[in-house]
Amino acid sequence: MTTAPITARRSRGLLTGYFLGLGVVMAIWGARMPAVQHAAHLSTAHLALVLLAAALGMVAGLQAGGRLARPARLPALLTSGAAGLAVSLALLGQCDSLSSLLTAAVAFGIAHGVLDVAANSAAVRCQNAAGRPIMSSLHAAYSIGALGGAALAAVTARTTHSTLFLVTGLVLAGTALAAAPATRSLNGTDQPPVPAGPGPGADRPALSSAKLWLLGALAAATLLGEGAAADWAAVHLHGLDASTAVSAAAFALYSAAMATGRLTGDHITASFGTPVVVRAGAILAAAGLATGVVTSSTPLALAGWALFGLGLSITVPCLITAAGVGGPRAVAMVAVTGYLGLLAGPALIGALATVTSLSTALLLPALLAAAVAALSHRALEKPSP
Repeated sequence: MTTAPITARRSRGLLTGYFLGLGVVMAIWGARMPAVQHAAHLSTAHLALVLLAAALGMVAGLQAGGRLARPARLPALLTSGAAGLAVSLALLGQCDSLSSLLTAAVAFGIAHGVLDVAANSAAVRCQNAAGRPIMSSLHAAYSIGALGGAALAAVTARTTHSTLFLVTGLVLAGTALAAAPATRSLNGTDQPPVPAGPGPGADRPALSSAKLWLLGALAAATLLGEGAAADWAAVHLHGLDASTAVSAAAFALYSAAMATGRLTGDHITASFGTPVVVRAGAILAAAGLATGVVTSSTPLALAGWALFGLGLSITVPCLITAAGVGGPRAVAMVAVTGYLGLLAGPALIGALATVTSLSTALLLPALLAAAVAALSHRALEKPSP
């Protein structure tokens, strides 16, 4: 009687580690973006091109991972994706030209996409085995990892980014390989003891096509904001003449606020309802970021990024939960649509910044957060099971 809960608990702990590691890598990459730009003598347009290369690589990784993400293959995808991402980070730190950065960024994106698909697919199976929602807490692990990575980037501000990327990449790659035997135990051990979902017809979409597309669009709008924070928060603060450490702290504050929101999200939504909490959070995010990017005050800019993270913290977990009524295919559709925002957002903001200014371009995620506030009730009007 106790075997299944223990297995689910161990699987959850292992997956938490993968989400933590992913957060660490993405935060270090984003927080040290100004140093990468400086070392390779990149203009804003060239930096946007590097981010686009990473985005295209992630598209390829997501597609490959989606085709390969069968239960028996998940352990291998988790290990290879995590190790590949870590090694790619180490390589990015050694690049000092646009051409080398573009090549490494593509590899970085591919590994990121494979790991993301594998981790979320395994998380769904683990959630089914646990018999209760855990997705929000796993996303919180990502945010906590991002907070740790951003804090590490700030503390090591006097260390070259190439050294930081190399050491972090080698440590995480070694950890992923060392965890491979335990990861192989995920194959079959996290199988749900009873069918999850709305019932025997779980493969039949229980949501209308319009509802699914709306959920996907809101996920894309939200993840565009997350991508903007990861890749442009430090650059924004650097443009306000903030020090390297303070610039890195922008994403650290964003990540801390998002982690706090996700750790408390289940309790808050149970008390007030998903539509109310998502709408209120989106309004807070829009107002916070808009205030932060129109000011020249460093403290207000830092506060703006923190409020943005807090406000958007539970939106994606709630959208995925709502899509879960339609079964795995509906969840996959919403997730993939959401990734489009994550992938396109940083490059789009970079392109807008080249014709306007970065502060003006960063109003885009604030406006999209306002759109989430306006439309979320329609998407979440029926409570999730």
